[in-house]
Amino acid sequence: MDAMDALEIARWQFGITTVYHFMMVPLTIGLGLVVALMQTAWHRTGNPEYLRMTKFWGKLFLINFIMGVATGIVQEFQFGMAWSEYSRFVGDVFGAPLALEALLAFFVESTFLGLWIFGWKQLKPGIHLACLWIAVIGSIFSAYFIIVANSWMQHPVGVEMIDGRPVMTDAWAVFTNNTALVAVPHTLFGALAVAGGFLLGIAWYHLWRRRRDGVDTVGADGKVIPGESADIPGRDRDDHKVWLRSLRIGAVVAMISFAGTALTGDLQGKLMFEQQPMKMAAAEAACHDGTGFSVLSIGNLGSQNCDDIVALIEVPGILSYLAKGDFTTEVQGVNSLLPQYKEAYGTHLPDNPIYGERAGQEIDYLPVMEVTYWGFRMMIGFGGLAALAALVALWITRKGTVPESRWLMRLAVFGILAPFGANAAGWIFTEMGRQPFVVAPNPDPSGIDQVFMFTAAAVSPGVSAGELLASLVTLTAVYAVLLVVEVKLLVKYIRGGVVSAMPELVHAPADENEDATPGTGGPGGGKPGDDVLAFAY
Repeated sequence: MDAMDALEIARWQFGITTVYHFMMVPLTIGLGLVVALMQTAWHRTGNPEYLRMTKFWGKLFLINFIMGVATGIVQEFQFGMAWSEYSRFVGDVFGAPLALEALLAFFVESTFLGLWIFGWKQLKPGIHLACLWIAVIGSIFSAYFIIVANSWMQHPVGVEMIDGRPVMTDAWAVFTNNTALVAVPHTLFGALAVAGGFLLGIAWYHLWRRRRDGVDTVGADGKVIPGESADIPGRDRDDHKVWLRSLRIGAVVAMISFAGTALTGDLQGKLMFEQQPMKMAAAEAACHDGTGFSVLSIGNLGSQNCDDIVALIEVPGILSYLAKGDFTTEVQGVNSLLPQYKEAYGTHLPDNPIYGERAGQEIDYLPVMEVTYWGFRMMIGFGGLAALAALVALWITRKGTVPESRWLMRLAVFGILAPFGANAAGWIFTEMGRQPFVVAPNPDPSGIDQVFMFTAAAVSPGVSAGELLASLVTLTAVYAVLLVVEVKLLVKYIRGGVVSAMPELVHAPADENEDATPGTGGPGGGKPGDDVLAFAY
């Protein structure tokens, strides 16, 4: 049926474009924070290692930022073109946070980032550094406003229903939604995890290259002896310090961020058990009431019958702790929650033209179990794997370099993908676990628990399945091309090393401190007469 196809295709389109865009977001936020700290360290100490780190990692940050902007624009058009009924329903609430994101946060972010890019020689060092910090803080506020909007979909607050639509009556409640206040730090820690893994993998690759090429050697005591390569510009002893310091910073950031995501994730889980109990019950494959956490459950693939699921490994008490903070309280399972949802929100979709061919169909309140169950575990598993890898990397590099093993190097490079996978899995779990609602009901005593919208009612009624399919194929193809472009650019500048972001090192003065005052030339800003756009391009 055309209406059914249109809804499913619209969901696939939004899912693909959003998950793709979200790959850029955590790296932009996390790497931006790290680069700002690196430049702060250079500004305070004058250590040329920090300058090299700032410019190299800053170059990669810029590539990712530009690609994130290009892929994010599509999201706004989808709201009006594919999800017009949804936009009408949430418009009075979403208008404020989305306007602030675009007009305030993103405007500040892009403006001051431009000043940072082109101001290496034109601005005083302190002002130049401040521009980067303002841009990074702008990106955090941008994320905050987006999460505020999304959190309202998870937990509607601060509104009254007027003529069948929610109208915001308490802006403070919307912007301080407890769901958002927990989701924001969780997202920021996730972004730092991505940045940490990114630094660790790339720095390991460069340290390995120095070992492979014989630039660095290992003494009898096992400690590194940094060398220099006369044939390759920039491959000096400071280059070794850049990669070792970057690797260690990345490892520390990865471990701290994992601890942060675990703590904030625990708070999120407790809120979800209160606000969206079905989502969390499905995530744990908890079909029956109990206290046990499923380590491994199996069932018939594609079956939405909870009775088909069998828990092979279960740890008593852990589910109660995740939900209530103790080890004894019984948590309601899917089979207990289903009758409650049917009684509160109906057994069938209303007989309303807005639902198209789905009008009158029975409502399935159970999310796709394979997605919620494994998405939850992939989120935790990939995050934990990245933190463990960071701890191992700190131990392996305690004597100043990495082993010559090519396989270990490849493992470190591929490990960059682990925190990306954790972020993507968490995002997919959060959004798909809310189904069949696009705006989830609010089962708390706030008096506005009837603010909800079924996903079936959200799609644009005037858009056909063929039109959506054409846009889905086109956007997926364009995004695939953009992916190739970004990967090629990143690989090019990663392989080029620090010199790829600091061409002035190729013709650096014999004395590296000569003419190195920030903002006047040399390694601090390029030789006098260098093209001001050299860093940007």
